[in-house]
Amino acid sequence: MARHTCLLALLVSAVIASGTAVGTQTGALPPTGSAQTSAPSVQTQTQSEISLIISADAGAPPRYAVPDFLALSPDAETVAAAKAISQVLWDDLQFEREFYMIPRDTYRTIPAATSADDIPFDRWRELGADALAIGTVQKTGDGLRVDARLYNVRSRQSVFGKEYTGGVGNARLYAHTISDELHQQQRGFRGVARTKLAFSSDRDGERVVGTVEKRDVKEIYIADYDGANPRRITVNRGLNIFPVWTPDSRGILYTSYRRGYPDLFLSLIYQGVLQEPTLNHQSDAQGNRPQNTLGMVSPDGTRIVFSSSREGNSEIYVMSRDGSNVFRLTNNRAADITPTWNPQSTRIAFTSDRTGAPQIWLIDADGTNLQKLTSEPYADRATWSPLGTEIAYAARTGPGNDIKVMDLAARQVRQLTFGEGTNESPVFAPNGRHLAFQSSRAGKMQIFTIARDGKDVRPLTRVGNNFTPNWSQ
Repeated sequence: MARHTCLLALLVSAVIASGTAVGTQTGALPPTGSAQTSAPSVQTQTQSEISLIISADAGAPPRYAVPDFLALSPDAETVAAAKAISQVLWDDLQFEREFYMIPRDTYRTIPAATSADDIPFDRWRELGADALAIGTVQKTGDGLRVDARLYNVRSRQSVFGKEYTGGVGNARLYAHTISDELHQQQRGFRGVARTKLAFSSDRDGERVVGTVEKRDVKEIYIADYDGANPRRITVNRGLNIFPVWTPDSRGILYTSYRRGYPDLFLSLIYQGVLQEPTLNHQSDAQGNRPQNTLGMVSPDGTRIVFSSSREGNSEIYVMSRDGSNVFRLTNNRAADITPTWNPQSTRIAFTSDRTGAPQIWLIDADGTNLQKLTSEPYADRATWSPLGTEIAYAARTGPGNDIKVMDLAARQVRQLTFGEGTNESPVFAPNGRHLAFQSSRAGKMQIFTIARDGKDVRPLTRVGNNFTPNWSQ
């Protein structure tokens, strides 16, 4: 019972402890109980291009320059959009670290082009650029047309050319789209610039209503992968925690105390629909509602794994996405929490203190083949890599926790963070090249990203306390 209480205290501690489409505005969503917004959309038209890969000398990464895009319409809105697109595009390309990005403050000595036919390639070559990403932005009625090109500076050939049309209100989405398509064409991998992060935050400084204790409100937010364009999804002035994206990135499953006890809610954010998959689950003989929490939709979209106290102890259950066909996976006196699916929807990692300190365990989705994975002083919050070959988790390394990654085939562990604050709740980016996590290294709990090699730590949030990030597909 002591171990069970300890792990439930951990869960309570965690309780206390991306962007919008073109043309929409950042801010709170209407208080309907679920979000409704437009799915991000930019129309793309491929222009004629010579498909060539730009390289540098001696195997070094190619050197990229991204000067300001040219505003073909003189109005202030188009001029601002052109500047924003180029700056965000530079940042997006820098994030994946595939190219050497020439700092933009070194461009001042190079005359600005007045058109796509007036690019001073010789000057860019003197600066050391191998590739030049540049484009034009033009107002079209109530929208924009963006023509983006990538030039091989040596040959002066355009190796990438696409036209994008969409709204005016979010220039960042054009840049994100260009970045992802450049990475695909030039490096053959999927970038994450158009992905989103969901997280829980107390940044609004509100207090939970209807309780004796003064408890901070935690609402669910989404933001761009780099923390920009934060947008509030829940507005019920309660505890809304542990958000997880659905596989199609159009919904968020989370735990909410809006009824006074924890239960699972699924917000289809682009439809304005709120579903409650555990709403009809029975109370116990004393009339107490079961505590359902820490849910995650399977990657194939058909099932939800979650932790529940419906039969006394905190156990792991699987059910159909609509709440039917509930199946109990674990059965012991310990506390089993934080379940997470592997990419194939066949195995589940979870945290259990059944052998003493909380550790990561594995179990097949049918309840068989139970295995203990870690032997740490403390381990929690497992997350699978996109290929299912690695699991990241938080482990106690001293007074706080650090992020570790285990190679499942070799059972080898590498540590990514080293004692700067406490570091918890890791989650892989959909391309497996980065992780997001929460950390107290800056004082309050904030969201950071880190490359899978342990380098390039970046803060994403700075306001309030922010918890348990989850990356969209």
